[in-house]
Amino acid sequence: MTRGNPWQSYKKVATQTASPGQLVLMLFEGAIRFLDRSLTGFALDDPAERNATISNNLIRAQDILHELDASLNLEAGGELAQTLRALYQYCDRRLIESNRYKTDAGIHEVLRHLGELRGAWAAMLQGQITTPLPGVTPPARLAA
Repeated sequence: MTRGNPWQSYKKVATQTASPGQLVLMLFEGAIRFLDRSLTGFALDDPAERNATISNNLIRAQDILHELDASLNLEAGGELAQTLRALYQYCDRRLIESNRYKTDAGIHEVLRHLGELRGAWAAMLQGQITTPLPGVTPPARLAA
């Protein structure tokens, strides 16, 4: 009998048992982690490895931004959901530019935005912010 990767098993159980709010927090943390990894590519000497590290991690961060964007309920969320959608789309464009031109300015900018959102989301989950954010729900495929 073959054993699976324990880390993959842990991640699967964590996403299946997390609350909707925790899932959103996990998405923010994942995007931040991939952006941090993309920055390590700028220090690599081998051009192929450099480009692959930057590109692959930026694409993963963009996938998470797309998931966060798709999880917005624009009707229930009103202005906040519209603002988040605009921010997610702006961040996506900055990451496209960073990937295309292999510059880190857009990555650092997106890291700042996502760090602030992650902090606010974590504070809300810890009860420091008592009003839930309207129109923000976890992605359906992660909650299933």
